[in-house]
This record gives sequence, C-alpha cells and structure tokens, in this order.
Amino acid sequence: MATSDLPRHQIIKILMAQPPEKAADAAIHVWEQMASHIITIVGEDGFNSLYARSLFLSQAKFPWLSTSSLTPNAVHRFDELKTSLEAQAPAQASEANSLLLITFIEILASLIGAQLTSHILQLAWGVNTGNSTDKEFREWTKN
Repeated sequence: MATSDLPRHQIIKILMAQPPEKAADAAIHVWEQMASHIITIVGEDGFNSLYARSLFLSQAKFPWLSTSSLTPNAVHRFDELKTSLEAQAPAQASEANSLLLITFIEILASLIGAQLTSHILQLAWGVNTGNSTDKEFREWTKN
C-alpha cells in the first residue's frame, strides 16, 4: 500500500476538502482537535518538537510555511500557521496543510506506533482511521 493510501492520509484529505473560503479555518480546527489529544500524551514540549520538525520537513515543498515556535497559549497556538495559510490560494493552503499533517502524523506514528496514533486520531477527529471502508468515509463526511 502506498503511503498516501493509508486510511489516516485519506481522512486528512477529506478533512481538508472544505470550501475555499474556509480552508484556513478548517485546517486550524483539525490541528486544535489533534493537539489537545496529543499533548495529553507527549506533553506541550513533545508536541511542539513534533510540530517544529514537521514544519521544517514540509518547508522543502512549501517554503512559505511559518517556522516560528508555537505559543503555549492554546487559544493562539496556531495563529502563525493560520496567517501563512491565509496568505496563499486556498488549494495551495490545503495542499500544504495536508502535507504538514501527514508529516506530523508519520513522525508521531514512528515514535509511538501506528495503532496508538490511529487511536488518538480517532478520538481527536471522531473517525475510524484504522480499517475504514469507502462507505464509512462517505457516511462520516455526511455528518
């Protein structure tokens, strides 16, 4: 199975398929949902390190992504990411955020395992990231 065919990658693509005027807001919402769950496991510093590494790696394709550190204030944690995404065309912003999320999740999965990562994402996003079928994806996207 190709990496981009992993169910968690497919879910990210679905999550990022938003109307163009909502692309940046949708991206930040996905990050906030995920961050709250991951921080409870790896802590604020652990999350920030994973996020910084993901940004660094994603900048090879999208050099305009902001590299500054996250603020510990949960309300403003992703302000700079949102600003970076809003400055781009919606399709470009969505593609960059998808790559950033996939990179983050793959790093996390390499550290804590794919099964635990899938479980965290399921809790954060309310979807099954393990053995989802096309029918489950369609049902989920209706809600």
